[in-house]
Amino acid sequence: MKNRLILLLLTVTIFSACSKKVLSPYAATNKIYSEHADSLSQALLAESPAMLSDSLGKPIPSEWVGTVNFNLRKPNYVIIHYTAQDSTGQTLRTFTLVKPQVSAHYVIGKDGKVVHMLNDYMRAWHAGISKWGSISDMNSCSIGIELDNKGNEPFSTAQMNSLLTLLAKLKKDYNIPTANFIGHGDIAPGRKPDPGILFPWELLAKKGFGYYSDIIIVPAPVNFDSATALRLIGYDTRNLPAAIGAFKRHFVQREDSTRLTQFDLDVLFNVYQKY
Repeated sequence: MKNRLILLLLTVTIFSACSKKVLSPYAATNKIYSEHADSLSQALLAESPAMLSDSLGKPIPSEWVGTVNFNLRKPNYVIIHYTAQDSTGQTLRTFTLVKPQVSAHYVIGKDGKVVHMLNDYMRAWHAGISKWGSISDMNSCSIGIELDNKGNEPFSTAQMNSLLTLLAKLKKDYNIPTANFIGHGDIAPGRKPDPGILFPWELLAKKGFGYYSDIIIVPAPVNFDSATALRLIGYDTRNLPAAIGAFKRHFVQREDSTRLTQFDLDVLFNVYQKY
């Protein structure tokens, strides 16, 4: 009996030790996520009338009547980034600290592992100060995907395979238009370069995620207005050299510069007609 009791105690001890080992290192931040999500859900469930008053301070009559026609706001853009950090683990740590004030919906490692960090319907803090077309708050309408890459290295095959699979799911789930798969550098020219000149945009375009220039390019006309073309694509042209640089990193990918060559103009003429 005594031996059985000792064996039982040893089993419990070993089980407890193993349980501690498999405990997620992000258990604490996952708990914070759940608590924050719960508080947001309470805000969504609030059924309060608008409390308004006129210029004299007199209450304006109001009441709550719930409509039966509604759903969640859905993302309409996907913004692709590189992490510019040493590892997926370092990025996960950054995104689970309060001080950096940055986040993303997904992080994809070099090995192809996909880490989902935020519900797709929630607003991540990945775009920062940015603009695309008439949209100046990209965080509110987009999904942010971070790729484990420093920006000066090729993207691994496993990573790209996972990205393409994820993009296919997002495009189907939210009916995201082909043109709306873009990079951080596109929406923040002059401030951010990612996913960089090495990112395989042509591959994505072949799969239906964003546009790219055709192999056979019709030369741009002599009077071609490059600034207007960039603006019509979506670029913020208030800093025209920065917009040119962002365009070239995405659609030309030969050199990282802010000067338009004749070849660049031809590519721009080809691309802008797709938008």
